Amino acid sequence: MDFKEPMLRDNALAGKTIVVTGGGTGLGRAMSRYFLQLGANVVIASRKLPVLEQTALELSAETGGKIIPVACDARNYEEVEQVLKKATEHFGSVEGLVNNAAGNFISPTERLSSKAFDTVVDIVLKGSYNFSLAFGKYWIANQIKGTVMSIVTTYAWTGSAFVVPSATAKAGVLALTRSLAVEWGTKYGIRFNAIAPGPFPTEGAWQRLFPEEAMGKELADKLSPTARIPLKRVGEHQELANLAAYLMSDFSAYVNGEVITIDGGEWLKGAGEFSDLNAIPDEKWDAIAMATRGRK
Repeated sequence: MDFKEPMLRDNALAGKTIVVTGGGTGLGRAMSRYFLQLGANVVIASRKLPVLEQTALELSAETGGKIIPVACDARNYEEVEQVLKKATEHFGSVEGLVNNAAGNFISPTERLSSKAFDTVVDIVLKGSYNFSLAFGKYWIANQIKGTVMSIVTTYAWTGSAFVVPSATAKAGVLALTRSLAVEWGTKYGIRFNAIAPGPFPTEGAWQRLFPEEAMGKELADKLSPTARIPLKRVGEHQELANLAAYLMSDFSAYVNGEVITIDGGEWLKGAGEFSDLNAIPDEKWDAIAMATRGRK
């Protein structure tokens, strides 16, 4: 079995309509493709309609699935409501939401303007609660047990220097996920979960976070996360799509309020006080053992 292959059985998402924010590119596109392959109807939303339209054409031709693009700025609640309106008009109902739209870049925090901070926080956090609130109200009114899955990061709980707006926003999305999993799960059967991916290279995000032209190849290679990951590789998009499809499917009906990390062990290695001792050669350990036992 190849970990790059689809995981769920055919038609695992049949009868569901799923809205994916930021669905035109990168991980949003990968998830949307797999949802279509599993029989879901998909609505992809972002600010760039030409990109969405091209993605919709390509994924429809590739999968034979039903997909529509809808332009939307997630920061504007009225535009979010229009996404929901168009989705229900086209497909009849909506059962799932993936909060995937994001913005991020690296910078010393003191160099940021308040507008730059707002841009990231508004897209990630405000966009997620706008969509969650609008869709939640719709599901409650129509007695639909909807499912929300949000893309966060491992630094949502550890924090991270040089991406402080993103860390702040993602922490908020994680709190939103856990809070509504209890409140709306108890009252309405609406599930909320999250995925915290490690490095899954996408062209846009990778260039903003590891700009080789500006850094120089030597520094970019030195800072590449691959060396920090115990499994010594980055993630494949299908791996994340497999996990996302599971969380959006009825197979995960008892999973609620959970954040699942898929990072090859990266954050655990960074969190461990002595994880860097992997750099010690095997032949040195006998001498170290003798020294720590007070023997010569």
